[in-house]
Amino acid sequence: MNRYFKLFIAFLAVLLLCGCGKQPAADIPDTNGDGKLTCTLEIRCDVLLEHLGELPPEKAALVPENGILLEITEVEFTGGQSVFDVFRSTLREKKIHFEYIDAQAYGSAYIEGIGNLYEFDCGSQSGWMVCVNGEFLGLGCSGYTLADGDAISFRYTCDLGKDLGAGYEK
Repeated sequence: MNRYFKLFIAFLAVLLLCGCGKQPAADIPDTNGDGKLTCTLEIRCDVLLEHLGELPPEKAALVPENGILLEITEVEFTGGQSVFDVFRSTLREKKIHFEYIDAQAYGSAYIEGIGNLYEFDCGSQSGWMVCVNGEFLGLGCSGYTLADGDAISFRYTCDLGKDLGAGYEK
C-alpha cells in the first residue's frame, strides 16, 4: 500500500507541474500584454437603408435607423476559437436572434439570419457576409481561427457583396 501511495503522490506532482486542462494556444500572441486574447465584433445591415422599399414591411421595420444591429464590441476569447465561436457566444449573451446551418459537408457554419433579417429577404443575391480585419473571408466563419486583435464584421449584402466592395468575379 505504501508503494501505491507513493505512486499516487508522484502522479499528482506530475499533474501539478505539467498542468492539466485547456492551455492557451502558445502560437497566438497576446498583443496587449495583459494575458487576455480579445477581438471586436460588429453586425451591420446599413446597406438595407438604401433598399427599404424592396423589403417586406415587416422586415423593413427590423432595420435599425443607423443600420447597426451590434455596435463594435470587444470580446475575450481563448486560443483556437473561431469567428463562429465568438459570434455565437456574443449573440447569445446579448440576446440577439440568429440562425445558422451547420454545413458539415463544408466543415463550416452558414449564417442564415441575424436579428430576423435573413438571406433572400432583399432579393435572390442578399444575405450575410463576414470579414475579418477588412477582408471578406473566402471560407465559412467557423473555418477562420481568431488571432488577438482581430476585427470581425458581419455585413448584410443585397448584391452578393458588390454593394460592400466584395463582389464575386464571374
